[in-house]
Amino acid sequence: MDAPPDTPAAFGPTPRTKVKRYPDRGAYDREVVYSILDAGLICHVGYVIEGQPFVTPTAYWREGDLLYWHGSAASRMLRTVGEGVPVCVTVTHVDGIVLARSWFDNSMNYRSVMAFGRAEPVQDAEEKRRVLAAFTDRVAPGRTAETRPPTEQELKATFVMRMRLAEVSAKVRTGPPRDEEADYALPCWAGVVPIRLVLDEPQADPLLPPGVPVSSAVRAIRLGTP
Repeated sequence: MDAPPDTPAAFGPTPRTKVKRYPDRGAYDREVVYSILDAGLICHVGYVIEGQPFVTPTAYWREGDLLYWHGSAASRMLRTVGEGVPVCVTVTHVDGIVLARSWFDNSMNYRSVMAFGRAEPVQDAEEKRRVLAAFTDRVAPGRTAETRPPTEQELKATFVMRMRLAEVSAKVRTGPPRDEEADYALPCWAGVVPIRLVLDEPQADPLLPPGVPVSSAVRAIRLGTP
């Protein structure tokens, strides 16, 4: 889902989001940031509790300029973040191993996003139900129509957090190795070994009754595409 029409095309870099090392890899365009976020499923949420840093991996999804994640109401991370502590959320995709002609110039091709902000819990039950449905259908388009919705008790046991994307930047590396000029004459292979996310054939639950086919929503799952 895109941002409203009057939203600026790019995030203005701030002292925290401005890419300083290899600044040519930095990107602040919303389209770039959104495409990286929309290609993934897992983010890492960084926060501090009583001086101790924590980084928690969790599933996420995006609607416009809002980033959502969810979990158990008993989650220490969700309870702490819900109090409004500052957080740093990151998402990374590794697209290739870059093998250069020297150890120092080996690298990786990647796409990453870093976002700073404060999250808040989604309190309204109907809004929580709506965004959880959006998450389900984002993973497997049409899946909510095939399955049972959550009960009131299940909704109460689930925390949904949202954070507005405002202080955000992306960093991207593409292409072949960038060796020292003198190293190009070395007689060793150099290049990129691509990495891509592949969905394997669905495996049925052993308790599934015979004859139940793989649904169209399951077949529609597409993840990790640039």
